Amino acid sequence: MSRVLLLGASGFIGRHIHQALHGDPRVETVVCLGRHNRPAGSDPWVQHDLAAGSPQDLASIIREVRPDVVINAVGSLAGSLLHLVEANVLAVAKLLEAVAQAAPKARLVKLGSAGEYGAGEPGLAVNEASPARPVSVYGITRLASAQLVALAKTEGRLDGVVLRVFNPIGAGLPAENLLGRAAAQMRSAQAEDRGYIEMGPLGAYRDFVDVRDVARAVVSAALTPQPLAPILNVGSGHAVCNREAVGLLGAVAGFRGEIRESNPAPARSAGVHWIQADITLIGQELGWKPVYSLRDSAEYLWNATAPVGV
Repeated sequence: MSRVLLLGASGFIGRHIHQALHGDPRVETVVCLGRHNRPAGSDPWVQHDLAAGSPQDLASIIREVRPDVVINAVGSLAGSLLHLVEANVLAVAKLLEAVAQAAPKARLVKLGSAGEYGAGEPGLAVNEASPARPVSVYGITRLASAQLVALAKTEGRLDGVVLRVFNPIGAGLPAENLLGRAAAQMRSAQAEDRGYIEMGPLGAYRDFVDVRDVARAVVSAALTPQPLAPILNVGSGHAVCNREAVGLLGAVAGFRGEIRESNPAPARSAGVHWIQADITLIGQELGWKPVYSLRDSAEYLWNATAPVGV
């Protein structure tokens, strides 16, 4: 039975990880750590700001919790250069120091991003050995934190693994993400009886993966006793045109209006026209594969309550 310290339990992916942990008989206790929002339920909760707090304070918390596993689902998608460095790099550096000091035998599972790879070559899936050439500050900061975890693992300071999550979708998806933004606009268009929504260019291809499948991958990586590779891709293994994905969401929503592509593309992904995950390695290491279809995910997103922010 494992004691788990979960950082970011109130976020989009974190909430689903939290639920998956409670459904696993191998988990004895879940302790949640967060800056502001206490997640639903009666789990022990510790208030701590990972970006602003000190490694020493975090190490004290970890010593008290005595976790077998630490899961970091904290990170920022957007913001200034300084904010992204603090949230995605500095916070991870502090966590690595604290875990190495206070729980060196615990497994650290950190969520990464497909943004670390940058632009893929059309028709080819990227694997964990593919060159990482991020095209945005977001991707650069995510890559830097992943490399810090991999280095700590190589040097024997801790047992860490980074799960490079591609484009997660599902209930609670925030509007910073393509389909979360589309869902929010479709809801408002229906409420206002407006016959269109306005999106950015939709010609790029993305690998969409259900957030419930992501949560399963995280729990599997956290609780398996065997050593793992330092980086594992988590995706569907299929590239889908954004236009097709938004159209599918519209069909699920019953939205029959016009989908205009009149807005600029988000800065963090404007230069990526194709990305697809090779999920061979995670299948070999964990026996994991996605079980939900894109339509399942669109229905899960649309049928949930209105999306909330991370």
